Amino acid sequence: MTRHRSLGALAAVGIAALALTGCVAKADAAAATLSVSSTDDACEVSATTATSGTLAFEVTNDGTQVSEFYLLAEDGLRIVGEVENIAPGASRTLTLVAQPGDYFTLCKPGMLGEGVGRAGFSVTGDAVEASGDDAEQKQQAVALYGAFVKDQVEKLVPAVAAFTDAYVAGDDDTARAQFPQVRAYYERIEPVAESLGDLDPRIDYREVDAVAEGLDWTGFHRIEKDLWVPAQDALNADDETPAWQDWNPSTADERQRYADLLVADIAELNDYVHSDDFTAALDEQGIAGISNGAIALLDEVANGKITGEEDWWSGTDLWDFAANVEGSKMAYDLVRDFAVAQGAEGEELVDEIDAGYADLDAQLATYGSLTDGFVTYTDLTDADKRTLTDLINALAEPLSQLTGTVLS
Repeated sequence: MTRHRSLGALAAVGIAALALTGCVAKADAAAATLSVSSTDDACEVSATTATSGTLAFEVTNDGTQVSEFYLLAEDGLRIVGEVENIAPGASRTLTLVAQPGDYFTLCKPGMLGEGVGRAGFSVTGDAVEASGDDAEQKQQAVALYGAFVKDQVEKLVPAVAAFTDAYVAGDDDTARAQFPQVRAYYERIEPVAESLGDLDPRIDYREVDAVAEGLDWTGFHRIEKDLWVPAQDALNADDETPAWQDWNPSTADERQRYADLLVADIAELNDYVHSDDFTAALDEQGIAGISNGAIALLDEVANGKITGEEDWWSGTDLWDFAANVEGSKMAYDLVRDFAVAQGAEGEELVDEIDAGYADLDAQLATYGSLTDGFVTYTDLTDADKRTLTDLINALAEPLSQLTGTVLS
């Protein structure tokens, strides 16, 4: 796993798909207004369809917890607009320019978990060209990136709680099933944690990393080794150290300790992404941070997942692989239009990157999916691994030019 990475990564939808407040439709039409009622268990929108153009969602929190409202892209993952920190009894408005397409609306009472009231929302009519200066568009891209990171961490918090509860209870079958699914939330936004000193090492270091740096080994991979107890003659990821050297399966008290530490570390990450410090870091790095994040997440695949060393005991590396690629592609989607705007050279680069992601996604799909599960890494042949490596390298070369292009 590559360490000491700059802040960047992940996702949202491309600027052309839907623009936030500040970019208005050229027709300058009055906003169509929809009302939203967010409660503790529902998210009621006054309409499920709208005509393309400027839309205003007036969100009222009729529940008992601080809430958020999201408009999600058709994949249900990418955020195209959101308002957060809506106190009970308060109202906030999300205004945006919507293009034709299929979306989802969703509220998140408590600002944790998967949210409630997810429902389809469609926009009909003609495509609308949005206007606005370059700096404003780039700031909106940064805001959408920040919203995605928060959403992923908010989902990670309860997922880790459920995972560690099963681990502490000795329900290893349940914990093993949850392990790769929970990690996907983290893998999509990992560079954020990597920017925070020792937080990523506490959450995600492998044993060989912790030993090499003289750290107390905790986090996902410490728990992983308990859930997939190695054979007596197994070796660690360095292929030299015996797996049982200076290690024993955790006692019940030790399991509780490792669970509590992971929950606390994820809570610290959640506090950070909702802080002014995170907002300031995003603003400081700007559009380059997102572009570099797309590159960093692909590097994460090339330097850890493709070798099969990340999830050494569980063999669930393809889940991490796919989540890294998904996060990388989303970050790229967010800055893609800025590259296209540079003219023929940018368009050519975008075509090459688009093709690279498509080829890599297609190959990954032959082994499974994040939704339905993947084959274990040991099921891959040497030829499979060479194919994936070649596809990563083919994508990495043009992707490495992305930041320079969007900033030119």
